[in-house]
Amino acid sequence: MEVSSKHKYKITIGTDSSLEADGRADFVTAIVVHRVGNGGRYFWRRGKIQDKFYTLRDRIIREVFLSLDVARGILEELQRETKHLPAWTFEIHVDVGSEGPTSAMLQEVLGIVRAHNFEALTKPQSYAASSVADRHV
Repeated sequence: MEVSSKHKYKITIGTDSSLEADGRADFVTAIVVHRVGNGGRYFWRRGKIQDKFYTLRDRIIREVFLSLDVARGILEELQRETKHLPAWTFEIHVDVGSEGPTSAMLQEVLGIVRAHNFEALTKPQSYAASSVADRHV
């Protein structure tokens, strides 16, 4: 962002997971830095959580909180560096949508993200979770 400070940036965070045979899950969190109108880059990290997940709801909620933890850390760093950085916006992308098995938890997940003062996007607009992170799960 410092290299090309003329552009505006959109930073998005999203997490996706896959359930393993033993009930544990593999989580991938993606950080997408989109240089609006001129491409972007993404970074990701994988983490296996030793807890067992018995429901899809538990796994989705964990995805949301992993995204929020990463987002808080990045936001703190960006706010320290504001004098050197160009204009940017920030979003949390959640892997839920109005159709399918996650539709029942849509309002709950959006409420969690908004309660932490972040903007939330859901499927099909939530590319950081449903496309970028999903690619590495």
